[in-house]
Amino acid sequence: MSHTPSSPDIDPGLLAGNRRPLAGYQATHFRFEVAGAVATITLNRPERKNPLTFESYAELRDLFRAMKHAHDVHAVVLVGAGDNFCSGGDVHEIIGPLVRLPAPELLMFTRMTGDLVAAMRACPQPIVAALDGVCAGAGAILAMASDLRLGTARSKTAFLFNRVGLAGCDMGACAILPRLIGQGRASELLYTGRSLGGEEGERWGWLNRLVAPEALLDEARALAASLCEGPTFANGITKTMLHQEWAMTVDQAIEAEAQAQALCMLTQDFRRAYEAFAAKQKPVFEGN
Repeated sequence: MSHTPSSPDIDPGLLAGNRRPLAGYQATHFRFEVAGAVATITLNRPERKNPLTFESYAELRDLFRAMKHAHDVHAVVLVGAGDNFCSGGDVHEIIGPLVRLPAPELLMFTRMTGDLVAAMRACPQPIVAALDGVCAGAGAILAMASDLRLGTARSKTAFLFNRVGLAGCDMGACAILPRLIGQGRASELLYTGRSLGGEEGERWGWLNRLVAPEALLDEARALAASLCEGPTFANGITKTMLHQEWAMTVDQAIEAEAQAQALCMLTQDFRRAYEAFAAKQKPVFEGN
């Protein structure tokens, strides 16, 4: 089933400038593959628990920015190779160099890492993080910036920043984490840097659900694929509104949702859902 809008009325120049496939993208600093409409990003340094480097930060940022124009990707799975998700910034390749940099270069780095989170929140595709083993520091931030999180009982999430002499306000953590698990619980994790185990993380609402380690990637891909079977244009609107409404009053949010929903009512997927209901059939959405 195609999810690519294919109206013959679309101007070819507009289409070329705003619809680009990602299936052929060759990643340099992690693994990337597209199967169906699901892209899988695999942090691939298992011998070091998949730490991030300056280069992988930048490539991830640019890839998530490109997702806005990807007509062949409608959900993303983010996973770590081996038995761990991500141990954060590489101690030798990032932390060591940072202590020697002057302020302008340090700000360049922190803005780059923040831009990665902004790109993840701005891309229209839902992101499913598959968390096993260590999920620490910037790795915990990547999980936080995702839309859904599946985990294992042995997963351990830690926002480690204060344990290395830094503030917990890193890459949007003080804005996003309290909205996921509440102000008090977020404060505990950001002040103490302690690990949040899988079972506790599920109770807190950090994890959507727990699965067996050997089934984690399959479950994450199945969840992503199920999202691709839905009205993907409307899913993108939902993600946008979930993000934008943090800064709105209730009245502003109600009006913004009225406008967003009216836009979705113009889609063919809305018509397909009605016609399928009338025919007592399951709708087949096409993302337009």
